[in-house]
Amino acid sequence: MNKKNVLVLGAGLVGRPMALDLAANDEFGVGIVDISAERLALFANSSVKTHQLDLSDAHALKSITKRYDLFINAVPGFMGFETLIRLIEQQKPVVDIAFYPEDVFGLTELALKHNTCVICDMGVAPGMSHLLTGYAASQLNHVQKALIYVGGLPKLRSFPWEYKAVFSPADVIEEYTRPARLVENGKIVIKEALSEAELIDFEHIGTLEAFNSDGLRSLAYTIKADYMAEKTLRYPGHIEKIKVLKQSGFFSLDPVEINGTKISPLAFTKQLLFPAWQLQPGEEDITVMKIMVEGITAEGKKKRFEYFLYDEYSQQTGIHSMARTTGYSATVALRMIAQGVFTTPGIHVPEIVGKDTRCVEFMLNGLKARGVVYHEKVTDLCC
Repeated sequence: MNKKNVLVLGAGLVGRPMALDLAANDEFGVGIVDISAERLALFANSSVKTHQLDLSDAHALKSITKRYDLFINAVPGFMGFETLIRLIEQQKPVVDIAFYPEDVFGLTELALKHNTCVICDMGVAPGMSHLLTGYAASQLNHVQKALIYVGGLPKLRSFPWEYKAVFSPADVIEEYTRPARLVENGKIVIKEALSEAELIDFEHIGTLEAFNSDGLRSLAYTIKADYMAEKTLRYPGHIEKIKVLKQSGFFSLDPVEINGTKISPLAFTKQLLFPAWQLQPGEEDITVMKIMVEGITAEGKKKRFEYFLYDEYSQQTGIHSMARTTGYSATVALRMIAQGVFTTPGIHVPEIVGKDTRCVEFMLNGLKARGVVYHEKVTDLCC
């Protein structure tokens, strides 16, 4: 059997470990494309083939993608949607973790026309959070509650923020400013980000604080539940600091004039915060997640499904936890397609894939083999 060729689009924090994972054991022929020569130079001693390219150049992108059989779209969110369209037109499978704001279901007709299987939002959260929620919901006749708690944090807490951005700092600020969609009484409601804070104890870490964030994405429309929310996790005290900035106008886009120069407070805030939030080489991070879904089975019994994830920076490989948990979710999903476990043409989100027990087992086993372990707990409850 001929070895399949995989192209990773984007060589950032997550793109690099994905490419290296796919290239391990000579399983695939692997290429990676990025505009940054500095990022691509990190592959000098590997079997990964590099392509330096401006990914917004449609013609140049097409000339490279035609050489590959499968794709992982890991470009920045602002260009993710347009890039996905170009990949679908190549009539080859795609796993997508670009996390753009556009409605991906609008591409369903295009994917079906090109007989292309696309799995979107296949990271850790969204991604495994949605896949496991979808699986648990498929085991219930009626979902009463679905809750996702997730956070990427520095292992070492340092003043003043006790936080480092393990993905794009701009996307982090979006979590603090974009209104959160929740489901209450079976209907979508909008609440302010950072609202409804609560303290939760986690093994290995201790107490963390959680707040509403807009992380449900497709779950708000694909899963019927009485109540559903995603909450972001931080070390205690972080919310109050962010609220001070937010309410003082530091996240405003409206320009203010300073000595004859107009500048948006948000742009100024980013310049100050991003260096302070940047993970340094060798600086360790952790990823923690708890998923809880409960409801009534077809037999009328009340049941709760829980999944727990605790992952740390890898001392052996030097790969950050958020890159591992996000990137390996995507590479295992790509293997799932390549091995014929899931090949249905169209646009698919993880919670729909999660209805298939074979897919759930494939994902969990593949991640476990890479040291990312989800622990399951199923409890029968009194009605």
